[in-house]
Amino acid sequence: MLWPYKTPGIPDNLFERLPGIPLSKREVRLLLISYLRMKPDSVLWDIGAGTGTIPIEIGLLVPESKIIAVELDEEVASLIAHNCARFNVTNVEVFQGKAPECFKSLQSQPDRVCLEGGKPVKEILKEAWAYLKPSGRVVATAGNLENLYTISEGLAELAARNIEVVQSSVNRLETRGIHQTFAAVDPMFILSGEKI
Repeated sequence: MLWPYKTPGIPDNLFERLPGIPLSKREVRLLLISYLRMKPDSVLWDIGAGTGTIPIEIGLLVPESKIIAVELDEEVASLIAHNCARFNVTNVEVFQGKAPECFKSLQSQPDRVCLEGGKPVKEILKEAWAYLKPSGRVVATAGNLENLYTISEGLAELAARNIEVVQSSVNRLETRGIHQTFAAVDPMFILSGEKI
């Protein structure tokens, strides 16, 4: 078993990857998971699921939940399915399609949405919001100022409640040559809001 623990925080190197495909770093995943506030019977849409780190972590933590990992690229969608199999996660459905057009084809209405990618991000956010159940939560990541502004503006236009924004600032100890030094992980903004 790759991850025999009941806590989140799977090391990044345990996930199979493809060149150029983003991976949510372990410390950022911990924040994302905490802001999602999953319930045992939650339905999560992870839009722009990339390597599948969030669906896998949540699939292991909340095995009664249903997770739909949405990814545009067929090869990347196959990677997510492969990583799920490696971790023996069975409650993740991988859906290959373009957001937001593919949302009408998803079978289960979400009460949680994790938005990790896609363009145009505001259109995807608004369309996902339309499917989100009342009292549901959206958690989105922004790695640049433009996406931070666009997602913030989108949440305001949607009249989201209990909006929270946090920026991760993580340094990891790394060995470089004969020295150990702290290296910064790219900062990430995590935005969350609730539908009333």
